Amino acid sequence: MAKECGSTTCDKSSCEGCSKKNNPQSMLVAANEQSDIRHVIGIISGKGGVGKSFVTGSLANMMAEAGFKVGILDADITGPSIARMYDIRGEAQGTEKAILPFETRNHIKVMSVNFLLPSEETPVIWRGPILAGMVKQFWSDVVWGDLDYLFVDMPPGTGDVPLTVFQSIPLDGVFIVTTPQDLVKMIVTKAYNMAEMMHVPVLGLFENFSYMVCPGCQEKIYPFGESRLSETAADLRLPVAGQMPIDPEIAKKADLGLFHEVKSGALEAAKAVLPV
Repeated sequence: MAKECGSTTCDKSSCEGCSKKNNPQSMLVAANEQSDIRHVIGIISGKGGVGKSFVTGSLANMMAEAGFKVGILDADITGPSIARMYDIRGEAQGTEKAILPFETRNHIKVMSVNFLLPSEETPVIWRGPILAGMVKQFWSDVVWGDLDYLFVDMPPGTGDVPLTVFQSIPLDGVFIVTTPQDLVKMIVTKAYNMAEMMHVPVLGLFENFSYMVCPGCQEKIYPFGESRLSETAADLRLPVAGQMPIDPEIAKKADLGLFHEVKSGALEAAKAVLPV
């Protein structure tokens, strides 16, 4: 009698008829019963330091300003920054079965590991399975309520936590964030291939730190060289969702916890590719 896949004595010759192969079980985790979330959008990158949190917060601000109900799930457990950007402090409240998110001054619901730690400077020294479990809890145990968009700020790379988000949370699509540098195509393609392998649509590409505007002559300056994003987007057949400049004022607002005031017109193109 043929053994099913996963058995220590599995007869590999029988895999074509294996029920687990033909009917793979979904790894998606159910959202909290008090959550009604219409669209879940991930923000990913192939490497760190590209400004994923900036893009996540800017997208959330833009959609909230447009009248949509918005939330941010900070899945970057070891490097959370969303709470600091919006100056949200305090200990998460809830019951044994549910956690209540915090809310920014522009009415965006937020959940971050910062709300579960003694202080924002406390390091998260956890192994992969615990990090992954925390992300699942942010989806299944948090009472998100009625949301049009939940933006998920994911950690960089293709490790345990990004994989958990792809497998456990029903993403409608992801944006890839990068910067203008020679390695951009390789880094973007790596993130793109992961999304493809997980069967999640890539909605578009964001390039951060694209340029800066001279305060005197208003000319654009390209400190990292001319962008190659259009070439990469064309090769992957993806739209360019936005190219964000280096802006000291925006960085200052993030440092002061005033990110709710940030409005980035450079992200307007993203509206055209967001699911409605």
